[in-house]
Amino acid sequence: MQNPRSIDIDLVNAQQARRVLDRIVGYTLSPFLSQKIRRGLSGGRVQSVAVRLIVDRENEIRQFNPEEYWSIESLLYPKGGKTAFSAMLHSKGAEKIKIANKQQADTVLAELEGCEYTVAKVKNGTKKIRSSAPFITSTLQQDASRKLGFQSKRTMKVAQELYEGIDIADMGTTGLITYMRTDSLRVSQTAIDEVREFILSKYGADYLPKSPRIFKSKASSQDGHEAIRPAMPSLEPDAIKSSLTSDQYKLYKLIWQRFAASQMTECVHNTTAVDIAAGDYIFKANDSSVKFNGFTLIYTEGKDFEEEKTKALPKLSEGDVLKLKELLPKQHFTEPPARFNEASLIKALEEYGIGRPSTYAATISTILSREYVKREGKALLPTELGEAITKLMKDHFENIVNVKFTAKMEEELDTIEKGEIEWVKVLSDFYGDYSKTLAAAKQEMEGQKIKLKEDETDFVCELCGRKMVVKTGRFGKFIACPGYPECKNIKKFEKGTGVTCPKCGGEIIEKKSKKGRIFYGCNKYPTCDFSSWTQPSKEKCPQCGGILFVKKGKKPSLVCQAEGCGFIKQE
Repeated sequence: MQNPRSIDIDLVNAQQARRVLDRIVGYTLSPFLSQKIRRGLSGGRVQSVAVRLIVDRENEIRQFNPEEYWSIESLLYPKGGKTAFSAMLHSKGAEKIKIANKQQADTVLAELEGCEYTVAKVKNGTKKIRSSAPFITSTLQQDASRKLGFQSKRTMKVAQELYEGIDIADMGTTGLITYMRTDSLRVSQTAIDEVREFILSKYGADYLPKSPRIFKSKASSQDGHEAIRPAMPSLEPDAIKSSLTSDQYKLYKLIWQRFAASQMTECVHNTTAVDIAAGDYIFKANDSSVKFNGFTLIYTEGKDFEEEKTKALPKLSEGDVLKLKELLPKQHFTEPPARFNEASLIKALEEYGIGRPSTYAATISTILSREYVKREGKALLPTELGEAITKLMKDHFENIVNVKFTAKMEEELDTIEKGEIEWVKVLSDFYGDYSKTLAAAKQEMEGQKIKLKEDETDFVCELCGRKMVVKTGRFGKFIACPGYPECKNIKKFEKGTGVTCPKCGGEIIEKKSKKGRIFYGCNKYPTCDFSSWTQPSKEKCPQCGGILFVKKGKKPSLVCQAEGCGFIKQE
Protein backbone atom coordinates (compact mmCIF):
# COMPACT_ATOMS: atom_id res chain seq x y z
CA MET A 1 0.00 0.00 0.00
CA GLN A 2 2.97 2.34 0.63
CA ASN A 3 4.45 1.70 -2.81
CA PRO A 4 1.60 1.69 -5.36
CA ARG A 5 2.58 1.17 -8.98
CA SER A 6 1.06 3.13 -11.82
CA ILE A 7 -2.06 1.80 -13.58
CA ASP A 8 -1.25 -0.33 -16.63
CA ILE A 9 -3.49 1.30 -19.24
CA ASP A 10 -2.99 -1.61 -21.65
CA LEU A 11 -4.68 -3.94 -19.17
CA VAL A 12 -7.50 -1.44 -18.75
CA ASN A 13 -7.94 -1.19 -22.54
CA ALA A 14 -7.97 -4.98 -22.93
CA GLN A 15 -10.74 -5.24 -20.34
CA GLN A 16 -12.69 -2.38 -21.95
CA ALA A 17 -12.39 -4.02 -25.37
CA ARG A 18 -13.61 -7.37 -24.02
CA ARG A 19 -16.66 -5.79 -22.34
CA VAL A 20 -17.58 -3.65 -25.36
CA LEU A 21 -17.15 -6.59 -27.74
CA ASP A 22 -19.46 -8.76 -25.62
CA ARG A 23 -22.06 -6.01 -25.57
CA ILE A 24 -21.86 -5.37 -29.32
CA VAL A 25 -22.68 -9.04 -29.89
CA GLY A 26 -25.10 -9.56 -27.01
CA TYR A 27 -27.16 -6.37 -27.37
CA THR A 28 -27.68 -6.76 -31.12
CA LEU A 29 -27.89 -10.53 -31.48
CA SER A 30 -30.31 -11.19 -28.59
CA PRO A 31 -33.20 -9.05 -30.01
CA PHE A 32 -32.70 -10.67 -33.44
CA LEU A 33 -32.98 -14.19 -31.98
CA SER A 34 -36.02 -13.17 -29.92
CA GLN A 35 -37.77 -11.87 -33.04
CA LYS A 36 -36.96 -14.89 -35.21
CA ILE A 37 -37.49 -17.75 -32.75
CA ARG A 38 -39.22 -16.71 -29.53
CA ARG A 39 -39.21 -13.94 -26.95
CA GLY A 40 -36.55 -13.75 -24.24
CA LEU A 41 -33.64 -15.42 -26.03
CA SER A 42 -30.04 -14.30 -25.78
CA GLY A 43 -26.91 -14.80 -27.84
CA GLY A 44 -23.33 -14.13 -26.90
CA ARG A 45 -19.78 -14.35 -28.10
CA VAL A 46 -18.91 -17.25 -25.73
CA GLN A 47 -22.27 -18.84 -24.89
CA SER A 48 -23.22 -19.32 -28.56
CA VAL A 49 -19.96 -21.19 -29.20
CA ALA A 50 -20.52 -23.34 -26.08
CA VAL A 51 -23.98 -24.33 -27.37
CA ARG A 52 -22.54 -25.05 -30.81
CA LEU A 53 -19.94 -27.41 -29.32
CA ILE A 54 -22.73 -29.37 -27.60
CA VAL A 55 -24.92 -29.40 -30.75
CA ASP A 56 -22.01 -30.48 -32.98
CA ARG A 57 -21.13 -33.29 -30.57
CA GLU A 58 -24.75 -34.49 -30.60
CA ASN A 59 -24.73 -34.48 -34.42
CA GLU A 60 -21.49 -36.51 -34.37
CA ILE A 61 -23.19 -39.08 -32.14
CA ARG A 62 -26.27 -39.25 -34.41
CA GLN A 63 -24.16 -39.69 -37.55
CA PHE A 64 -21.76 -42.16 -35.98
CA ASN A 65 -21.59 -45.58 -37.65
CA PRO A 66 -20.12 -48.22 -35.32
CA GLU A 67 -17.37 -50.40 -36.81
CA GLU A 68 -16.86 -54.01 -35.80
CA TYR A 69 -13.51 -55.24 -34.51
CA TRP A 70 -12.30 -58.28 -32.57
CA SER A 71 -9.74 -58.92 -29.86
CA ILE A 72 -8.20 -62.23 -28.79
CA GLU A 73 -7.20 -62.74 -25.17
CA SER A 74 -5.10 -65.68 -24.02
CA LEU A 75 -5.26 -67.09 -20.49
CA LEU A 76 -1.88 -68.65 -19.68
CA TYR A 77 -0.40 -70.60 -16.79
CA PRO A 78 3.19 -69.65 -15.81
CA LYS A 79 5.83 -72.32 -15.39
CA GLY A 80 4.82 -74.33 -12.32
CA GLY A 81 1.96 -71.95 -11.52
CA LYS A 82 -1.71 -72.67 -10.88
CA THR A 83 -3.20 -69.21 -11.44
CA ALA A 84 -3.67 -68.06 -15.04
CA PHE A 85 -2.81 -64.56 -16.22
CA SER A 86 -4.05 -62.66 -19.26
CA ALA A 87 -2.19 -61.54 -22.41
CA MET A 88 -3.72 -59.79 -25.43
CA LEU A 89 -2.93 -60.54 -29.07
CA HIS A 90 -0.89 -57.60 -30.37
CA SER A 91 0.87 -58.34 -33.65
CA LYS A 92 1.84 -60.82 -36.34
CA GLY A 93 5.53 -60.55 -37.08
CA ALA A 94 6.43 -56.83 -36.92
CA GLU A 95 2.95 -55.63 -37.97
CA LYS A 96 0.25 -54.75 -35.44
CA ILE A 97 -2.76 -56.94 -36.05
CA LYS A 98 -6.28 -55.69 -36.79
CA ILE A 99 -9.15 -58.15 -36.78
CA ALA A 100 -12.23 -56.74 -38.48
CA ASN A 101 -14.74 -59.61 -38.28
CA LYS A 102 -15.45 -63.13 -37.04
CA GLN A 103 -14.06 -64.75 -40.20
CA GLN A 104 -10.65 -63.11 -39.64
CA ALA A 105 -10.78 -64.03 -35.95
CA ASP A 106 -11.47 -67.68 -36.81
CA THR A 107 -8.51 -67.66 -39.24
CA VAL A 108 -6.16 -66.40 -36.49
CA LEU A 109 -7.53 -68.95 -33.99
CA ALA A 110 -6.92 -71.73 -36.54
CA GLU A 111 -3.30 -70.58 -37.04
CA LEU A 112 -2.76 -70.52 -33.26
CA GLU A 113 -4.00 -74.09 -32.92
CA GLY A 114 -1.24 -76.23 -31.39
CA CYS A 115 1.28 -73.36 -31.01
CA GLU A 116 3.73 -73.28 -28.12
CA TYR A 117 3.57 -70.13 -25.96
CA THR A 118 7.01 -68.87 -24.95
CA VAL A 119 8.12 -65.74 -23.08
CA ALA A 120 10.10 -63.87 -25.76
CA LYS A 121 10.92 -60.67 -23.88
CA VAL A 122 10.61 -59.27 -20.36
CA LYS A 123 11.23 -55.57 -19.81
CA ASN A 124 11.28 -54.21 -16.27
CA GLY A 125 11.42 -50.49 -15.58
CA THR A 126 10.14 -47.63 -13.49
CA LYS A 127 7.70 -44.85 -14.32
CA LYS A 128 7.62 -41.52 -12.54
CA ILE A 129 4.37 -39.57 -12.28
CA ARG A 130 4.50 -35.92 -11.30
CA SER A 131 1.74 -34.20 -9.38
CA SER A 132 -0.54 -31.68 -11.10
CA ALA A 133 -0.18 -27.93 -10.68
CA PRO A 134 -2.32 -26.10 -8.09
CA PHE A 135 -5.84 -25.28 -9.18
CA ILE A 136 -6.85 -22.43 -11.44
CA THR A 137 -10.55 -21.63 -11.90
CA SER A 138 -11.14 -24.03 -14.79
CA THR A 139 -9.26 -27.01 -13.29
CA LEU A 140 -11.01 -26.50 -9.93
CA GLN A 141 -14.39 -26.66 -11.67
CA GLN A 142 -13.35 -29.77 -13.62
CA ASP A 143 -12.01 -31.69 -10.61
CA ALA A 144 -14.94 -30.68 -8.37
CA SER A 145 -17.28 -32.00 -11.08
CA ARG A 146 -15.41 -35.31 -11.45
CA LYS A 147 -14.63 -36.01 -7.80
CA LEU A 148 -17.42 -34.28 -5.87
CA GLY A 149 -20.22 -34.19 -8.45
CA PHE A 150 -20.46 -30.39 -8.07
CA GLN A 151 -21.84 -28.29 -10.90
CA SER A 152 -19.58 -25.32 -11.75
CA LYS A 153 -22.09 -22.83 -10.27
CA ARG A 154 -22.08 -24.73 -6.96
CA THR A 155 -18.28 -24.94 -6.97
CA MET A 156 -17.89 -21.17 -7.42
CA LYS A 157 -20.52 -20.41 -4.76
CA VAL A 158 -18.74 -22.55 -2.16
CA ALA A 159 -15.31 -21.23 -3.21
CA GLN A 160 -16.61 -17.66 -2.73
CA GLU A 161 -17.66 -18.56 0.83
CA LEU A 162 -14.23 -20.04 1.59
CA TYR A 163 -12.55 -16.94 0.16
CA GLU A 164 -14.73 -14.40 1.99
CA GLY A 165 -14.20 -16.13 5.32
CA ILE A 166 -15.74 -18.70 7.66
CA ASP A 167 -16.22 -18.37 11.43
CA ILE A 168 -13.67 -20.95 12.62
CA ALA A 169 -13.65 -22.10 16.25
CA ASP A 170 -10.87 -20.38 18.26
CA MET A 171 -9.83 -18.39 15.16
CA GLY A 172 -12.76 -16.11 14.33
CA THR A 173 -13.75 -15.26 10.77
CA THR A 174 -10.97 -16.55 8.55
CA GLY A 175 -10.48 -16.50 4.79
CA LEU A 176 -9.47 -20.06 3.93
CA ILE A 177 -8.40 -19.83 0.27
CA THR A 178 -6.89 -17.30 -2.09
CA TYR A 179 -9.00 -15.65 -4.80
CA MET A 180 -10.85 -18.29 -6.82
CA ARG A 181 -11.06 -16.49 -10.21
CA THR A 182 -7.61 -16.87 -11.66
CA ASP A 183 -5.78 -18.35 -14.64
CA SER A 184 -2.30 -18.13 -13.12
CA LEU A 185 -0.16 -20.93 -11.67
CA ARG A 186 2.01 -18.49 -9.76
CA VAL A 187 2.39 -19.21 -6.03
CA SER A 188 3.95 -16.88 -3.46
CA GLN A 189 7.29 -17.89 -2.00
CA THR A 190 5.84 -17.56 1.52
CA ALA A 191 3.17 -20.19 0.75
CA ILE A 192 5.76 -22.52 -0.84
CA ASP A 193 8.03 -22.25 2.21
CA GLU A 194 5.11 -22.91 4.56
CA VAL A 195 3.79 -25.96 2.71
CA ARG A 196 7.30 -27.44 2.36
CA GLU A 197 7.83 -27.07 6.08
CA PHE A 198 4.45 -28.74 6.69
CA ILE A 199 5.22 -31.66 4.32
CA LEU A 200 8.57 -32.28 6.02
CA SER A 201 7.10 -32.33 9.52
CA LYS A 202 3.93 -34.27 8.61
CA TYR A 203 5.12 -36.82 6.03
CA GLY A 204 8.92 -36.85 6.29
CA ALA A 205 11.89 -36.05 4.04
CA ASP A 206 11.04 -38.77 1.48
CA TYR A 207 7.94 -36.81 0.44
CA LEU A 208 9.70 -33.44 0.04
CA PRO A 209 11.53 -32.65 -3.25
CA LYS A 210 15.01 -31.14 -2.92
CA SER A 211 13.83 -27.91 -4.53
CA PRO A 212 10.36 -26.30 -4.78
CA ARG A 213 8.28 -27.09 -7.85
CA ILE A 214 7.57 -24.05 -10.03
CA PHE A 215 4.69 -24.19 -12.51
CA LYS A 216 4.57 -22.06 -15.63
CA SER A 217 1.32 -20.30 -16.56
CA LYS A 218 0.04 -20.17 -20.14
CA ALA A 219 1.27 -17.28 -22.27
CA SER A 220 -2.31 -15.94 -22.42
CA SER A 221 -2.67 -15.95 -18.63
CA GLN A 222 -3.68 -12.59 -17.16
CA ASP A 223 -1.73 -13.45 -13.98
CA GLY A 224 -3.81 -11.09 -11.86
CA HIS A 225 -3.93 -13.47 -8.88
CA GLU A 226 -2.06 -16.46 -7.53
CA ALA A 227 -3.20 -20.01 -8.19
CA ILE A 228 -6.03 -21.20 -5.93
CA ARG A 229 -4.48 -22.45 -2.72
CA PRO A 230 -5.15 -22.58 1.04
CA ALA A 231 -4.51 -19.20 2.66
CA MET A 232 -2.70 -21.13 5.42
CA PRO A 233 -1.18 -24.31 3.93
CA SER A 234 -0.58 -25.79 7.38
CA LEU A 235 -4.30 -25.60 8.25
CA GLU A 236 -5.49 -29.15 7.55
CA PRO A 237 -9.12 -29.73 6.51
CA ASP A 238 -9.91 -32.13 9.36
CA ALA A 239 -8.73 -29.57 11.92
CA ILE A 240 -11.57 -27.21 10.96
CA LYS A 241 -14.18 -29.72 9.74
CA SER A 242 -16.59 -28.95 12.61
CA SER A 243 -16.75 -25.27 11.55
CA LEU A 244 -17.56 -25.98 7.89
CA THR A 245 -20.64 -27.15 6.03
CA SER A 246 -20.38 -30.42 4.14
CA ASP A 247 -19.79 -28.62 0.80
CA GLN A 248 -17.25 -26.21 2.30
CA TYR A 249 -15.29 -29.06 3.86
CA LYS A 250 -15.25 -31.12 0.65
CA LEU A 251 -14.07 -28.23 -1.52
CA TYR A 252 -11.51 -26.92 0.98
CA LYS A 253 -10.12 -30.45 1.34
CA LEU A 254 -9.85 -30.77 -2.46
CA ILE A 255 -8.02 -27.41 -2.77
CA TRP A 256 -5.75 -28.18 0.20
CA GLN A 257 -4.86 -31.67 -1.08
CA ARG A 258 -4.12 -30.44 -4.61
CA PHE A 259 -1.86 -27.65 -3.37
CA ALA A 260 0.04 -29.79 -0.86
CA ALA A 261 0.44 -32.57 -3.47
CA SER A 262 1.80 -30.07 -6.01
CA GLN A 263 4.90 -29.61 -3.79
CA MET A 264 5.43 -33.30 -2.97
CA THR A 265 7.70 -35.90 -4.58
CA GLU A 266 6.79 -37.99 -7.61
CA CYS A 267 4.87 -41.26 -7.45
CA VAL A 268 7.10 -44.09 -8.70
CA HIS A 269 5.72 -47.26 -10.32
CA ASN A 270 7.52 -50.50 -11.10
CA THR A 271 6.52 -51.55 -14.61
CA THR A 272 6.76 -54.89 -16.41
CA ALA A 273 6.10 -55.47 -20.12
CA VAL A 274 6.10 -59.05 -21.40
CA ASP A 275 6.05 -60.29 -25.03
CA ILE A 276 4.83 -63.84 -25.51
CA ALA A 277 5.46 -65.61 -28.83
CA ALA A 278 3.04 -68.15 -30.31
CA GLY A 279 4.09 -69.11 -33.84
CA ASP A 280 4.23 -65.86 -35.85
CA TYR A 281 2.00 -64.07 -33.33
CA ILE A 282 2.97 -61.91 -30.35
CA PHE A 283 0.80 -61.49 -27.24
CA LYS A 284 1.51 -58.68 -24.77
CA ALA A 285 0.92 -58.42 -21.03
CA ASN A 286 1.67 -55.42 -18.79
CA ASP A 287 1.85 -54.88 -15.08
CA SER A 288 2.36 -51.80 -12.92
CA SER A 289 2.74 -51.60 -9.16
CA VAL A 290 3.46 -48.72 -6.80
CA LYS A 291 7.07 -48.60 -5.64
CA PHE A 292 6.72 -45.27 -3.81
CA ASN A 293 3.40 -43.46 -3.46
CA GLY A 294 4.79 -39.91 -3.26
CA PHE A 295 2.12 -37.22 -3.72
CA THR A 296 -0.63 -39.87 -4.21
CA LEU A 297 -0.47 -40.36 -0.45
CA ILE A 298 -2.92 -37.45 -0.23
CA TYR A 299 -4.28 -36.75 -3.74
CA THR A 300 -5.02 -38.23 -7.16
CA GLU A 301 -6.56 -36.22 -9.99
CA GLY A 302 -10.09 -37.11 -11.10
CA LYS A 303 -10.59 -38.65 -14.56
CA ASP A 304 -13.50 -38.38 -17.01
CA PHE A 305 -13.31 -42.14 -17.59
CA GLU A 306 -12.22 -44.88 -15.22
CA GLU A 307 -9.00 -46.59 -16.25
CA GLU A 308 -9.02 -50.37 -16.47
CA LYS A 309 -7.11 -52.00 -13.63
CA THR A 310 -4.62 -54.68 -14.63
CA LYS A 311 -4.01 -57.84 -12.60
CA ALA A 312 -0.53 -58.46 -11.25
CA LEU A 313 1.68 -60.65 -13.45
CA PRO A 314 3.52 -63.69 -12.04
CA LYS A 315 7.33 -63.73 -12.11
CA LEU A 316 8.34 -64.53 -15.70
CA SER A 317 11.72 -65.03 -17.40
CA GLU A 318 12.71 -65.05 -21.06
CA GLY A 319 12.47 -68.55 -22.51
CA ASP A 320 9.76 -69.73 -20.06
CA VAL A 321 7.28 -72.08 -21.75
CA LEU A 322 3.69 -71.28 -20.77
CA LYS A 323 0.65 -73.51 -20.76
CA LEU A 324 -2.44 -72.27 -22.59
CA LYS A 325 -5.68 -72.47 -20.62
CA GLU A 326 -7.92 -70.97 -23.32
CA LEU A 327 -8.21 -68.35 -26.05
CA LEU A 328 -11.06 -65.85 -25.72
CA PRO A 329 -12.12 -64.11 -28.95
CA LYS A 330 -14.34 -61.07 -28.27
CA GLN A 331 -16.43 -58.97 -30.62
CA HIS A 332 -16.38 -55.18 -30.10
CA PHE A 333 -17.83 -52.12 -31.80
CA THR A 334 -16.30 -48.65 -31.91
CA GLU A 335 -18.20 -46.16 -29.75
CA PRO A 336 -19.35 -42.62 -30.58
CA PRO A 337 -17.66 -39.70 -28.82
CA ALA A 338 -19.00 -39.10 -25.32
CA ARG A 339 -21.42 -36.27 -24.71
CA PHE A 340 -20.01 -33.23 -22.96
CA ASN A 341 -20.44 -32.87 -19.23
CA GLU A 342 -19.55 -29.68 -17.37
CA ALA A 343 -15.96 -30.76 -16.76
CA SER A 344 -15.27 -31.75 -20.37
CA LEU A 345 -17.04 -28.66 -21.77
CA ILE A 346 -14.95 -26.35 -19.59
CA LYS A 347 -11.82 -28.26 -20.66
CA ALA A 348 -12.79 -27.86 -24.35
CA LEU A 349 -13.46 -24.10 -24.01
CA GLU A 350 -10.12 -23.69 -22.24
CA GLU A 351 -8.22 -25.72 -24.86
CA TYR A 352 -9.78 -23.74 -27.71
CA GLY A 353 -8.93 -20.49 -25.90
CA ILE A 354 -12.55 -19.31 -25.78
CA GLY A 355 -13.75 -17.05 -22.96
CA ARG A 356 -12.13 -16.64 -19.58
CA PRO A 357 -12.04 -19.21 -16.74
CA SER A 358 -13.96 -16.81 -14.49
CA THR A 359 -16.91 -16.79 -16.95
CA TYR A 360 -17.32 -20.55 -17.55
CA ALA A 361 -19.69 -21.15 -14.62
CA ALA A 362 -21.90 -18.23 -15.68
CA THR A 363 -21.87 -19.36 -19.33
CA ILE A 364 -22.99 -22.90 -18.46
CA SER A 365 -25.61 -21.58 -16.05
CA THR A 366 -27.00 -19.29 -18.79
CA ILE A 367 -27.30 -21.93 -21.51
CA LEU A 368 -29.05 -24.26 -19.04
CA SER A 369 -31.45 -21.65 -17.65
CA ARG A 370 -32.34 -20.46 -21.18
CA GLU A 371 -33.05 -24.11 -22.05
CA TYR A 372 -30.62 -24.22 -24.98
CA VAL A 373 -29.09 -27.23 -23.24
CA LYS A 374 -30.47 -29.76 -20.76
CA ARG A 375 -28.92 -32.24 -18.36
CA GLU A 376 -29.34 -35.97 -18.62
CA GLY A 377 -27.51 -37.31 -15.62
CA LYS A 378 -24.17 -35.50 -15.89
CA ALA A 379 -24.31 -35.25 -19.69
CA LEU A 380 -25.23 -32.01 -21.49
CA LEU A 381 -27.62 -32.40 -24.44
CA PRO A 382 -28.91 -29.73 -26.80
CA THR A 383 -32.63 -28.97 -26.75
CA GLU A 384 -34.68 -28.36 -29.89
CA LEU A 385 -34.36 -24.64 -29.10
CA GLY A 386 -30.56 -24.89 -28.79
CA GLU A 387 -30.32 -26.70 -32.12
CA ALA A 388 -32.57 -24.13 -33.82
CA ILE A 389 -30.46 -21.24 -32.53
CA THR A 390 -27.21 -22.94 -33.57
CA LYS A 391 -28.55 -23.59 -37.09
CA LEU A 392 -29.65 -19.96 -37.43
CA MET A 393 -26.24 -18.79 -36.17
CA LYS A 394 -24.36 -21.11 -38.55
CA ASP A 395 -26.47 -19.94 -41.49
CA HIS A 396 -26.19 -16.21 -40.81
CA PHE A 397 -23.42 -15.57 -38.21
CA GLU A 398 -20.83 -18.24 -38.98
CA ASN A 399 -17.96 -16.23 -37.49
CA ILE A 400 -19.69 -15.73 -34.13
CA VAL A 401 -20.10 -19.47 -33.57
CA ASN A 402 -16.86 -20.42 -35.34
CA VAL A 403 -14.48 -21.87 -32.76
CA LYS A 404 -11.31 -20.74 -34.57
CA PHE A 405 -12.63 -17.22 -35.22
CA THR A 406 -13.67 -16.81 -31.57
CA ALA A 407 -10.27 -18.09 -30.38
CA LYS A 408 -8.56 -15.63 -32.77
CA MET A 409 -10.58 -12.79 -31.23
CA GLU A 410 -9.37 -13.87 -27.79
CA GLU A 411 -5.79 -13.72 -29.08
CA GLU A 412 -6.35 -10.18 -30.40
CA LEU A 413 -7.73 -9.13 -27.01
CA ASP A 414 -4.58 -10.56 -25.43
CA THR A 415 -2.38 -8.52 -27.81
CA ILE A 416 -4.16 -5.33 -26.62
CA GLU A 417 -3.02 -6.34 -23.13
CA LYS A 418 0.61 -6.34 -24.32
CA GLY A 419 0.23 -2.93 -25.94
CA GLU A 420 0.86 -4.34 -29.43
CA ILE A 421 -2.45 -3.21 -30.97
CA GLU A 422 -4.91 -0.35 -30.47
CA TRP A 423 -8.13 -1.51 -28.79
CA VAL A 424 -10.41 0.82 -30.75
CA LYS A 425 -9.01 -0.59 -34.03
CA VAL A 426 -9.79 -4.17 -32.96
CA LEU A 427 -13.39 -3.21 -32.16
CA SER A 428 -13.73 -1.15 -35.33
CA ASP A 429 -12.49 -3.98 -37.55
CA PHE A 430 -14.86 -6.43 -35.88
CA TYR A 431 -17.89 -4.15 -35.92
CA GLY A 432 -17.47 -3.21 -39.60
CA ASP A 433 -17.88 -6.83 -40.73
CA TYR A 434 -20.35 -7.78 -38.00
CA SER A 435 -22.80 -4.93 -38.69
CA LYS A 436 -22.94 -5.92 -42.38
CA THR A 437 -23.58 -9.56 -41.41
CA LEU A 438 -26.38 -8.52 -39.04
CA ALA A 439 -28.02 -6.29 -41.67
CA ALA A 440 -27.85 -9.07 -44.27
CA ALA A 441 -29.37 -11.57 -41.82
CA LYS A 442 -32.26 -9.21 -41.05
CA GLN A 443 -32.90 -8.70 -44.75
CA GLU A 444 -32.73 -12.41 -45.62
CA MET A 445 -35.06 -13.39 -42.77
CA GLU A 446 -37.52 -10.52 -43.13
CA GLY A 447 -41.02 -11.79 -42.35
CA GLN A 448 -39.72 -15.25 -41.36
CA LYS A 449 -40.03 -16.90 -37.96
CA ILE A 450 -38.66 -20.31 -36.92
CA LYS A 451 -41.38 -22.49 -35.43
CA LEU A 452 -40.45 -24.98 -32.73
CA LYS A 453 -42.35 -28.18 -32.06
CA GLU A 454 -44.59 -27.66 -29.04
CA ASP A 455 -44.93 -30.32 -26.35
CA GLU A 456 -48.48 -31.65 -26.38
CA THR A 457 -50.05 -32.41 -22.99
CA ASP A 458 -52.88 -34.71 -21.91
CA PHE A 459 -54.99 -31.69 -20.92
CA VAL A 460 -58.01 -31.15 -23.15
CA CYS A 461 -59.11 -27.53 -23.60
CA GLU A 462 -62.53 -27.29 -21.97
CA LEU A 463 -63.47 -24.43 -24.31
CA CYS A 464 -62.75 -25.99 -27.72
CA GLY A 465 -61.71 -29.63 -27.16
CA ARG A 466 -58.14 -29.38 -28.54
CA LYS A 467 -55.18 -30.94 -26.70
CA MET A 468 -53.32 -28.14 -24.94
CA VAL A 469 -49.59 -27.52 -25.48
CA VAL A 470 -46.66 -26.21 -23.40
CA LYS A 471 -45.54 -22.71 -24.34
CA THR A 472 -42.87 -20.37 -22.99
CA GLY A 473 -43.53 -16.73 -22.17
CA ARG A 474 -41.90 -13.86 -20.31
CA PHE A 475 -42.47 -15.53 -16.94
CA GLY A 476 -41.61 -19.09 -17.92
CA LYS A 477 -43.67 -22.04 -19.12
CA PHE A 478 -47.46 -22.19 -19.26
CA ILE A 479 -50.09 -24.41 -20.89
CA ALA A 480 -52.16 -22.90 -23.71
CA CYS A 481 -54.68 -23.90 -26.32
CA PRO A 482 -53.07 -24.33 -29.78
CA GLY A 483 -56.17 -22.64 -31.26
CA TYR A 484 -54.93 -19.15 -30.31
CA PRO A 485 -56.10 -16.45 -31.22
CA GLU A 486 -59.58 -18.02 -31.68
CA CYS A 487 -59.26 -19.73 -28.29
CA LYS A 488 -57.25 -17.94 -25.59
CA ASN A 489 -57.54 -20.56 -22.83
CA ILE A 490 -54.37 -20.89 -20.71
CA LYS A 491 -53.40 -22.82 -17.56
CA LYS A 492 -50.55 -22.82 -15.07
CA PHE A 493 -47.72 -25.19 -16.09
CA GLU A 494 -47.15 -28.07 -13.70
CA LYS A 495 -44.44 -30.69 -14.20
CA GLY A 496 -46.03 -33.93 -13.02
CA THR A 497 -44.23 -36.95 -11.60
CA GLY A 498 -47.02 -39.49 -12.16
CA VAL A 499 -46.89 -40.33 -8.41
CA THR A 500 -50.10 -40.30 -6.36
CA CYS A 501 -50.13 -38.12 -3.24
CA PRO A 502 -50.25 -40.39 -0.14
CA LYS A 503 -52.41 -37.86 1.75
CA CYS A 504 -55.24 -37.03 -0.65
CA GLY A 505 -54.85 -39.02 -3.87
CA GLY A 506 -53.85 -36.00 -5.98
CA GLU A 507 -50.68 -35.93 -8.12
CA ILE A 508 -47.25 -35.02 -6.75
CA ILE A 509 -45.74 -32.32 -8.97
CA GLU A 510 -42.35 -30.61 -9.23
CA LYS A 511 -42.26 -27.13 -7.70
CA LYS A 512 -39.71 -24.41 -7.00
CA SER A 513 -39.12 -22.59 -3.73
CA LYS A 514 -38.66 -18.80 -3.56
CA LYS A 515 -34.91 -19.38 -3.73
CA GLY A 516 -35.26 -21.55 -6.87
CA ARG A 517 -34.68 -24.89 -5.15
CA ILE A 518 -36.73 -27.80 -6.55
CA PHE A 519 -39.11 -29.63 -4.21
CA TYR A 520 -42.16 -31.88 -4.64
CA GLY A 521 -45.69 -31.16 -3.48
CA CYS A 522 -49.33 -32.06 -4.06
CA ASN A 523 -51.12 -30.36 -6.96
CA LYS A 524 -54.14 -29.79 -4.66
CA TYR A 525 -52.26 -27.32 -2.45
CA PRO A 526 -53.39 -25.49 -0.26
CA THR A 527 -56.11 -28.09 0.40
CA CYS A 528 -53.34 -30.71 0.77
CA ASP A 529 -50.01 -29.73 2.34
CA PHE A 530 -47.89 -32.77 1.34
CA SER A 531 -44.33 -31.75 0.33
CA SER A 532 -40.86 -33.31 0.12
CA TRP A 533 -37.38 -32.12 -0.86
CA THR A 534 -36.66 -35.66 -2.12
CA GLN A 535 -37.88 -36.86 -5.53
CA PRO A 536 -40.63 -39.51 -5.28
CA SER A 537 -40.57 -42.63 -7.45
CA LYS A 538 -43.51 -44.60 -8.86
CA GLU A 539 -42.32 -47.69 -6.99
CA LYS A 540 -44.07 -48.71 -3.77
CA CYS A 541 -42.37 -49.92 -0.59
CA PRO A 542 -42.75 -53.72 -0.35
CA GLN A 543 -42.79 -53.51 3.47
CA CYS A 544 -45.34 -50.79 4.19
CA GLY A 545 -46.80 -49.86 0.79
CA GLY A 546 -45.61 -46.25 1.04
CA ILE A 547 -43.76 -44.16 -1.56
CA LEU A 548 -40.09 -44.90 -2.25
CA PHE A 549 -38.00 -41.75 -2.68
CA VAL A 550 -34.88 -41.36 -4.84
CA LYS A 551 -31.69 -40.93 -2.84
CA LYS A 552 -28.95 -39.62 -5.14
CA GLY A 553 -25.20 -40.03 -4.72
CA LYS A 554 -22.40 -42.36 -5.76
CA LYS A 555 -24.69 -45.33 -5.00
CA PRO A 556 -28.24 -44.21 -5.89
CA SER A 557 -31.01 -45.98 -3.99
CA LEU A 558 -34.74 -45.91 -3.30
CA VAL A 559 -35.64 -45.33 0.34
CA CYS A 560 -38.88 -45.41 2.31
CA GLN A 561 -39.34 -42.37 4.54
CA ALA A 562 -42.30 -43.78 6.48
CA GLU A 563 -41.70 -43.68 10.22
CA GLY A 564 -40.39 -46.99 11.55
CA CYS A 565 -39.97 -48.64 8.10
CA GLY A 566 -36.41 -47.89 6.88
CA PHE A 567 -36.61 -50.01 3.67
CA ILE A 568 -33.75 -49.34 1.19
CA LYS A 569 -33.42 -50.67 -2.35
CA GLN A 570 -30.11 -50.20 -4.19
CA GLU A 571 -30.65 -49.15 -7.83
